[in-house]
Amino acid sequence: MSHSFNDVVQLAYQGLRAAGIGHDAAADTSLFLALAEADGLASHGLARVAQYAGHAKHGRVNPQAKAKVYQYKAASALVDGQDGLAFPAIKLATDLSVRLAKAHGVGLVAIKNTHHFGVAGHFTEAAARAGYVSILLGNTPAAMPMAGGKKALFGTNPLAAAFPVDDQDPLVIDMSLSAVARGKLLVASKKGESIPLGWALDAAGKPTTDPNEGLKGLMLPLGGDKGALLALIIELLAVCLSGSHYSYEADSFFAMKGNKPRLGQLLITIDPGLSGQGIYKKRIAAFLAMLASDEGVRLPGQRRFAQRAQSMQTGIAVNDAVMQEINSGISTGWNK
Repeated sequence: MSHSFNDVVQLAYQGLRAAGIGHDAAADTSLFLALAEADGLASHGLARVAQYAGHAKHGRVNPQAKAKVYQYKAASALVDGQDGLAFPAIKLATDLSVRLAKAHGVGLVAIKNTHHFGVAGHFTEAAARAGYVSILLGNTPAAMPMAGGKKALFGTNPLAAAFPVDDQDPLVIDMSLSAVARGKLLVASKKGESIPLGWALDAAGKPTTDPNEGLKGLMLPLGGDKGALLALIIELLAVCLSGSHYSYEADSFFAMKGNKPRLGQLLITIDPGLSGQGIYKKRIAAFLAMLASDEGVRLPGQRRFAQRAQSMQTGIAVNDAVMQEINSGISTGWNK
């Protein structure tokens, strides 16, 4: 059964409110979760409502948090998420970074004391649609080892970048540095499905096709040692510039009880007029023309935009088990 975008927003909102999460945070979060569903990214959609609700009920997030801004120097600032859900804080940081870039050519905003931040590309896409180049990176609870290691040290540490294109959707590159996003294991677990070999290791360090065992074990880095080193770069930028927890200091998102994750992100927004009037637009156009000459090339972000357009027209298919989980949480106040 398909559901309208507004229906999905309302379901997420009601589920979050039932856990005591404040109106503003629930409203911002539900919009981004619904957008993930519309884009075909269910691992960052409604499957997260029960997780966020559980964290609110067990004190892992502050349900009434209000993000604060601390200006540093002209083109940079720090946003403190105050241990709340990440979406309001990063939305605030995105708007701030665009204002800084408009005034100074670049806006750099570090974000601390946050939580799971969903689809990183949604924030960079918003800045790109306003005409700016945008990069967002952040850390997540430890799930991957360092090159040569066997202990979970880094998170899957997502990275997204978006580039505006005149009269077209922006180019959006969005990826985690594990072989797949960890949320795909969560979705497989809820559906009772297996996962392919090469996605994860179990707690004993052995390859597994069981998503539940994978969630207890390690994710495999994208590209082996090189992926682990890229995760290290993101870890140091996200943590050291914001004062956040390292990935290994944050308890797993997949445990209802645990500490406040207090993770970090870094957002860099750039005015593309840096090289002179019209130069950026000409160079992007030349690149797109070259890509168009290579049959079969798919532009980054286009698949999700096509899926979004279809979802808005025909509705969003939501997993029945996830729907039942949220409706049960709403009816019981997540007290089951």
